Amino acid sequence: MLSIGIDIGGTKILGATVDSQGQVVDKKKVKSPAQDSNAMVEVVSALINELSEEAGEIEAVGVAAAGFIDAAQSTVLYAPNLSWRNEPLRARLEERVGRPVVIENDANAAGWAEFKFGSAKDYGSMMMLTLGTGVGGAVVADGNLMRGGFGIGGELGHISVVDEGLPCGCGRLGCVEQYASGTALLREANLLADSSDPLGARLRELRDEAGSLSGHEAYQAVQERDPGTLQLVQRAAEHLAVAMGSLVAVLDPEVFVIGGGLSELGESILGPIRSAFESQLPAQGFRPVADVVLATHSNQAGVIGAADLARRSLGKL
Repeated sequence: MLSIGIDIGGTKILGATVDSQGQVVDKKKVKSPAQDSNAMVEVVSALINELSEEAGEIEAVGVAAAGFIDAAQSTVLYAPNLSWRNEPLRARLEERVGRPVVIENDANAAGWAEFKFGSAKDYGSMMMLTLGTGVGGAVVADGNLMRGGFGIGGELGHISVVDEGLPCGCGRLGCVEQYASGTALLREANLLADSSDPLGARLRELRDEAGSLSGHEAYQAVQERDPGTLQLVQRAAEHLAVAMGSLVAVLDPEVFVIGGGLSELGESILGPIRSAFESQLPAQGFRPVADVVLATHSNQAGVIGAADLARRSLGKL
């Protein structure tokens, strides 16, 4: 039987029907009314109803959103890129779709998809780091998704890696997402292009050709093995590795799964992360080294994980 997974983002909402093996059977994408909470509820409800009608019988509905989700998996306490503050999302959706709904953090959903059906399916303990607009995270320990006492654990992007560093949207300074996210890498690429440093020459050329320097041009520069851009990738990897070293000391995962937009750089990002990570290990040389791998499910991980977690939460295993 099928379950529905919804992944709410700042620019788009992806919905899918997913089978018990994590295979997407059908999917639909709509624009996200990110700054209008009432419109968001209506759009998500309509998407759930549309997928339900086309699929027939549905056993569970899971909705993933970027933000702090309470321990009851019902309320979005805070969503930095959406207009939700203490939003009773589950109740509002259930009223409109007439069936139980489970609310989940988007990074937790993506991490669970990789643990259950993707790159970490052969491991018992894992951590996922999503390197995109920010840095998201998910923790699975001994086969169980860790949500924490208040439901908002696993915010791995907000580990501080630079003393008195850059201000973060969370209110702290020096968080890893200010140094190792796709947003951070593009910011540094623009700064290098703006400078007179010879290492920024190729980035300046690409910016002039395109009219602006976007993630596409930065990706092209990496593929061309541009020394200046590769140096920026190396710095991002080193900052991420500092956070990973601290995480290992606390939770000792068997594997780190790297997802998000920067994971599309493949070995160009994975190689620097692996080498920098090993240099940050506590008791280096005297402990097993966790594997570092790329995510499998890319943009569909959120809907796959949300659907399966809802199935589990509602006792439909």
